[in-house]
Amino acid sequence: MCHHTDQEMDMTVHAADSTHRIVVGVDGSQGSKTALKWAMNQAGLTGASVEAITTWQDPAQYGTAYGWTTTAFEGDTYATAMVKVLDDTIAEVAAQMPHPVTVLAQVIEGHPVEALLHAAAGAELLVVGSRGHGTFAGIMLGSVSQHCVQHAPCPVVVVP
Repeated sequence: MCHHTDQEMDMTVHAADSTHRIVVGVDGSQGSKTALKWAMNQAGLTGASVEAITTWQDPAQYGTAYGWTTTAFEGDTYATAMVKVLDDTIAEVAAQMPHPVTVLAQVIEGHPVEALLHAAAGAELLVVGSRGHGTFAGIMLGSVSQHCVQHAPCPVVVVP
């Protein structure tokens, strides 16, 4: 079951105890798929639900600051694209799960670190991949992961 709203979607794979949440960052990268799989496995073991978070930012905001121009898109275009990325990623990982898990999927406009830290308030765990779509593929820990490890209000699991 999948419900889409302006900035979040609710994909319930199966019911679980929603009082226990595991927040996971998902950007469609292989690292985030691995993190989502880890989070869903952990939720299956503990009866927790999973809150999968992805974000989007309008690239035009950055281009104009430096005098660059970008093709004009409506904000909904980016949000819609990220809903598809998140929906597809959850479906792919859920198909590999031995037991169903509740997944609340949210697509949020904003910076990934801010969205993840906000969502992690009151969560049992925050799960992130070690690297996402950043440009420095050789570094051990991506910038989003690093910020989450340093500033999260709950324990953080970094999945390699």
